[in-house]
Amino acid sequence: MRRPATGAGGGLTDTARRIIRLNYGFQLLFNLLWWMPVFYAYQKTAGLTDAEIFGIQSIYYVAFCLFEIPTGLIADRIGTRNCLRAGAVVMTAANLAPVLSDSYTGFLLHFLAIAAGRSLTSGAASAYLYDGLRAEKCDEHYLKAEGTARALGLAAKVVCWPLVGPLMALAHPAPYLLSAVSAAGSLACAVALPRLAGADRDSGKAAADRSDGGRRGGAFLRDAGAALRCVASSRWLALVMVQGVAVFTLSRICQVNLFQPILLDHGIAEASHGGVLAAMTVAEAVGSARPQWLSRRLTPVAWVSLLSLVLAGSLAGMAFGGPWSVVALLCLFAAATGFAYPVQRKLVNDAVPAHAPRATLLSVESIVDRAVCALAAVAVGAYVSAGHLDALLLHSALATALLLGVFHLVLHTAAVRRGREGAASGSLPAARGTQDEAVRAAPGTESGRGRRG
Repeated sequence: MRRPATGAGGGLTDTARRIIRLNYGFQLLFNLLWWMPVFYAYQKTAGLTDAEIFGIQSIYYVAFCLFEIPTGLIADRIGTRNCLRAGAVVMTAANLAPVLSDSYTGFLLHFLAIAAGRSLTSGAASAYLYDGLRAEKCDEHYLKAEGTARALGLAAKVVCWPLVGPLMALAHPAPYLLSAVSAAGSLACAVALPRLAGADRDSGKAAADRSDGGRRGGAFLRDAGAALRCVASSRWLALVMVQGVAVFTLSRICQVNLFQPILLDHGIAEASHGGVLAAMTVAEAVGSARPQWLSRRLTPVAWVSLLSLVLAGSLAGMAFGGPWSVVALLCLFAAATGFAYPVQRKLVNDAVPAHAPRATLLSVESIVDRAVCALAAVAVGAYVSAGHLDALLLHSALATALLLGVFHLVLHTAAVRRGREGAASGSLPAARGTQDEAVRAAPGTESGRGRRG
């Protein structure tokens, strides 16, 4: 006998369970890039020089930033579910490019397509999950669902990445073929996602636009303008986006750009780097899966700031510690990143006004994060090439602390100003009310725990 669906105040409805499980499958398979641990050596074997390899990476980051602009608009026009399907198709084709042509052109097209596929899904996946659970009156489960999806994806990498070497011995292009198969699996999950009456309303917009091709460009411009007006008019949304810059930039720079330089600088041989990376991935997966462990005594904003300071402190500690302490600090860094990401993602989603172009706004946030990260990467290159790694770690920690100090000063000033305005008009402080919406979703509270269905 079919179990009756339940909604607000109860467990998960059947549709909500389906959304969450398919989201788990999509996120795991879409992001399971088997070639990640070997792509540098693979390209070297194909005859590419270091200048060509890192040149492609630079183009990739720039392309990702540029693609985020139209893809968020596309998601809000054709519907997030359709955008996920399109991203999975592009990702499948992208992973086949090096198999068809293991040349500079083939790898360049591969990374450009990866940037396009990931930008199509970066905001759409989170927007679909958030809107889907909210439509089912199960939005209190969003935080746990977002974190668990990330944790499962990280766990899959820990399991699969050690198999890449033996599989390449059997078939050299195996990492790219398996990545294409995984992306095709994510497409199957996207196809199976249920249609949401509220979230898929944009499909109707797209159909209307197709009836008058000359007006489609204007529709995209209107969505872009609406997104920018939302950011400009909502100080809370803008502040939350800025706060997330520290988490994204520190995690990206440390776990991608500085991971090997830090280990080598402390005498940890390359043969041990895979084990350290696996340990970090496990730590991040645990944090991502259990954001509800965070105490209710602090609001989500305070938790993101505190975790950002943990990231900064971990980096600073690496400048003074020995090999074992560095490994421990890297694992602490990864765990703090795991806790911070789902909380920050929920903060931004909660701050998006009703009926605003959610996917476009999430793309705006991604553009800001990656733009700052691109600037930081330039500074990282200058520090490392000059042999000033320890100075880089300390300066990064200091810059993070200053950024967070300014953020909370602005937040406090706005709260005091609006509190005075509210007192003068005999109403509750508006700023306080805005923050209370986030407090209600705080980790550790009943609304933020994500009770089991």
